[in-house]
Amino acid sequence: MSGKKILVVCLGNICRSPTAQAVLRHKALLQNRDITIDSAGTSASHKGALPDSRSIRAGAARGYNFSGLYSRPVFEQDFVNFDLILAMDKSNLAELRRRCPAEHHHKLGLFLQHLPDYPKINEVPDPYYSGSQGFELVLDLIEQASEQLLIALTR
Repeated sequence: MSGKKILVVCLGNICRSPTAQAVLRHKALLQNRDITIDSAGTSASHKGALPDSRSIRAGAARGYNFSGLYSRPVFEQDFVNFDLILAMDKSNLAELRRRCPAEHHHKLGLFLQHLPDYPKINEVPDPYYSGSQGFELVLDLIEQASEQLLIALTR
């Protein structure tokens, strides 16, 4: 399906959601897909900040580009503007549900609902306080779910 708009959301929009944005953007480009991908955080605490350097380092090692990505909070208009709004974990999904007008709740979901192991694995863990292995795990999960998400969008 062309012209889809996807918003990926975590807490601060510096680790998980910009990684998902970079991965999805890369994979959509490789597949010549007309998909708009953005990321945001349920918190505005890092507004305007670059993605975490550890996310950039781990992603760059796999060929992902984080240029042009800056942290921003979720805006009320996002619920109208995006076709899919996918949270990295249940806590952020609950916050999105709390803020989202009822008529747009159908757009909300968990990013990993597209993972083959879902619902066994349903959250992307926050790597902020972990070592490099945490950022590698985040990338592994996001890459797998991104592939399945892009397949689902063609159905």
